[in-house]
Amino acid sequence: MHFLKQCTWLLLLLCSAICAHAQQRVSGRVTDNAGNGLPGVTVRIQNTNRGTVSDVQGRFAIEAPAGSTLVFSFTGYKTVSQAASGSAMAITLEEDFANLDEVVITGLATSVKRSNLANAVATISAKELYGMAPAQTFDAALSGKIPGALITANSGAPGGGMSVKMRGVTSIFSNSQPLYVVDGIFISNVSVPASLNIITAASRAGNEQYQDNPSSRVADINPDDIENIEILKGASAAAIYGSKAAAGVIIITTKKGQAGRTIVKARQDVGWTQARKLLGMRHFTEQTAFDKGGAAARDAFIAARNAGKLYDHEKEMYGEKGLLLNTNVSVSGGDERTGVFFSANRKDEDGIIKNTGYSNNSLRLNVDHKLNNRISVGLRATYMKTSSDRGLTNNDNNSISYGVALSAAPEYVPLLPDANGNYPILVGAQNPIETRDKMRNNETVNRVITGGEIKVLLQESPKSNTRLIVRGGVDFFHLKTEAIFPRSLPFMKDNLEGASIQGNTSNLNSNLAGILVNQFAANNKLNFTTSLGATLETNYLDLILATATNTTPLQTNVDMAANAALQQFRTKYRDNGIFIQEDLLIMDAITLGVGLRLDRSTNNGDWKKYYALPKASASWNIAKMPFWNMQLINSLKLRAAYGQSGNVAPYGARFLAALPSNIGGNGGVLVDNQLGNPDIKQEKQTEFEAGVDVSFLNGRLTLEATYYNKNIFDLLIRRNLQPSTGFTAQWLNAGDLKNSGIEIGIGALPVNKKNFRWNTHVNFWKNKSKITKLLIPPFPMGAFGNSLGNFYIEEGKSATQIIGTLGATPGIGVLGNSEPDFQLSTLNEINFLKNFSFRFMLHWKKGGDNINLTQLLNDLNQTSPDYDDDKNGNGIKDGDDRNTAFGKGEAKGFVQDASYVRIREIGLYYELPIPRNKYITGVNIGASLNNWITWTKYNSYDPESSNFGSNTISTATSRGSNGLSSGVEVMPYPASKRATFHVNVTF
Repeated sequence: MHFLKQCTWLLLLLCSAICAHAQQRVSGRVTDNAGNGLPGVTVRIQNTNRGTVSDVQGRFAIEAPAGSTLVFSFTGYKTVSQAASGSAMAITLEEDFANLDEVVITGLATSVKRSNLANAVATISAKELYGMAPAQTFDAALSGKIPGALITANSGAPGGGMSVKMRGVTSIFSNSQPLYVVDGIFISNVSVPASLNIITAASRAGNEQYQDNPSSRVADINPDDIENIEILKGASAAAIYGSKAAAGVIIITTKKGQAGRTIVKARQDVGWTQARKLLGMRHFTEQTAFDKGGAAARDAFIAARNAGKLYDHEKEMYGEKGLLLNTNVSVSGGDERTGVFFSANRKDEDGIIKNTGYSNNSLRLNVDHKLNNRISVGLRATYMKTSSDRGLTNNDNNSISYGVALSAAPEYVPLLPDANGNYPILVGAQNPIETRDKMRNNETVNRVITGGEIKVLLQESPKSNTRLIVRGGVDFFHLKTEAIFPRSLPFMKDNLEGASIQGNTSNLNSNLAGILVNQFAANNKLNFTTSLGATLETNYLDLILATATNTTPLQTNVDMAANAALQQFRTKYRDNGIFIQEDLLIMDAITLGVGLRLDRSTNNGDWKKYYALPKASASWNIAKMPFWNMQLINSLKLRAAYGQSGNVAPYGARFLAALPSNIGGNGGVLVDNQLGNPDIKQEKQTEFEAGVDVSFLNGRLTLEATYYNKNIFDLLIRRNLQPSTGFTAQWLNAGDLKNSGIEIGIGALPVNKKNFRWNTHVNFWKNKSKITKLLIPPFPMGAFGNSLGNFYIEEGKSATQIIGTLGATPGIGVLGNSEPDFQLSTLNEINFLKNFSFRFMLHWKKGGDNINLTQLLNDLNQTSPDYDDDKNGNGIKDGDDRNTAFGKGEAKGFVQDASYVRIREIGLYYELPIPRNKYITGVNIGASLNNWITWTKYNSYDPESSNFGSNTISTATSRGSNGLSSGVEVMPYPASKRATFHVNVTF
């Protein structure tokens, strides 16, 4: 018995020793090279999901098996692996100048270090996006920051409106804008017009597209909430996202709460905005006034001159200095199990035109919580309310919009009201000052984007783990458009007698994904990651438009009118997909990946058919191989990738729509003039890219070079039909398109001293397109006809060529191309005198032509500021020369080089030295300029312009924008530049 007791005690002691040996408490501190504690560092047990984060002093503690390895990772620093130790560990992280250890998203639930990435994926940090010289909206803040993208401001009107084309023209008629994903939620970027055509008749002749130029819904997002952005530019990277990713994917990750003390940040911006450039007015003489309008015009000029009443109408219209106010408060914090981030933002901005402006109010709450070591949940919720007063600009066939009407107003004609509030009559057009003062064109949006995810660790062993990730979200917005034109406006008399045009749009996007991810470490040199999942996306848009005319004086309700008409337009689709992806990592140097996605959509002709979209990629970081011994080069990676994605047919392409009819009070149904095509299928895009990434001098000099070749098959084209068919148009798959280009990025840290540090990054990119097959005859599109310059889709030619009539020479010829020859941007940050930071970004777009019809309208009304110049020395005024050429049918004068060099952002900031205290930990003050300096020979307000907007929906009565919509200018809302002062306080 005594012997048995001894054995029992011995066995218990042995088990205790084994347990003690199996688990130990490991603690320590993580610092940077200067010895400062790093808060928020992820400390993870290698090959497991177990981990913790360092506190505000950089300290950490974790239970770890003896003999295990801890991995320390933190954004902007190199990852460090070190064996767990029972004694206090001291970990020093070095800055990762080349961002080689940055984790990049490669799938719906997978990621990889940049040093092993097989695709060219661009990343924009919060500082790069909004920390230099904040733009008005999120989409405007992207300009010049995405290699391979052509980003164009459609209008300078408050509330944004940007066109983003990545790696060339993705589609001629179908979607050409990228997919935006916010914290895993697919959000809508649709533009909904205010239906102003009843006022402007802009689509009455020349082009049936909407020309209201509404704002883009992605502009609603508050940039202050964004942590970072990743851009998947082509099918090789974005294939796993399926048919919505043909034009690329912009993945937005918002801020999270970190373990440690609660941090409160307050930010206040105050500034002003003004027109970037005014064209000026033509200054008349007695003779030139007589030449323009005869004796009556000459007498009017003499009277105005003698009375000192020669006016600068352009400055009166566009010369406002708008006040900019932005207030942001955020709270973040948490512990090892829970992280919380909350923010509130209010933005109010006046426009450069009286009675225009923009406001954005938003709230965000992000919560992450670990229920236990196996289950974690996350919640993302944001509410936004935006309001944009956009005025009345762009094309107009009734001489009502501001710019068109201003072109008919010489300096000697008064436009301002008299003491009794009576406005002068403008001959040949409507008084734009009166229109500005009395009308209203507003967009108001209430929007909720919310989603969540659940991560469950289903299985874990020393060599493998399996996770289930369920992620879903909804994006709902209600858009109210309100365009009010009171009956007191002269152009309402004997016409509409007042108009109230009000639209209500409800849009609901939802997406759901279930994903299984297995990670298997065969050994220290071989790791497998397998992911399998299914996705579902739905959309429902409901637009109800009420147009009331002959309104009751001083009333805006649509029921307070003698005439009212209702229109309703609805779209509804469902997309679902299944995918599998396998990634292999060998020796932390070689990556191999293959994947397949099966996609289908109710917008396709055969909505039950799945389209297969494969992908494959490989990379080899030679510098990680055992034989590598070149100290100068610390990373040398070769990479190649191939992928396919699709672009589903537009809603309604496969069926024949019904239109309402009312004849003599009898309701009925008419068929649309667009014939449905039950055999329509989605476009198929294939892309191959190859590149090399090199890092020198421990990351102080980097090079990234990429070549891509993108082919689009089965182009969706809306062709015209013969009148004898009874229809005017039909969608069909009728061509192929090719894009190819290069992207080069160079990063450098030329100086890295204690009191002076200069970090610079230069990006260069160019793209060329070609129509490789066209099954229908060549056709013009996108502008107002060959006599004014037009895009022309023709087999064997560039997709962005501009053609036009040649005047005395019979026929039509190529006059230009809207595709830039190349683009280059450079982003620089200089830190000096310890607490100062100077940042600037320069953007150069070389080549790329616009169709400038603003100059044409000024010339026809003989009000162009350079009308009396004689630059060619032929003794004839330049304005007369241009009008004569137009009369002869020469379109080349309207196709103009839109090259520019622009300092997009400049910022100077100073970190105030704050004595240690319990309340304030940091104060940063600064000043910035946005789009302040531009060098260009383009003869109008701004080389970035588009009369047709982008991503505008099509309805039964008018067609939306297309892939070639940018680059056509007709009297836009002028671009503005911004100056802002900033105060940031951290508590």
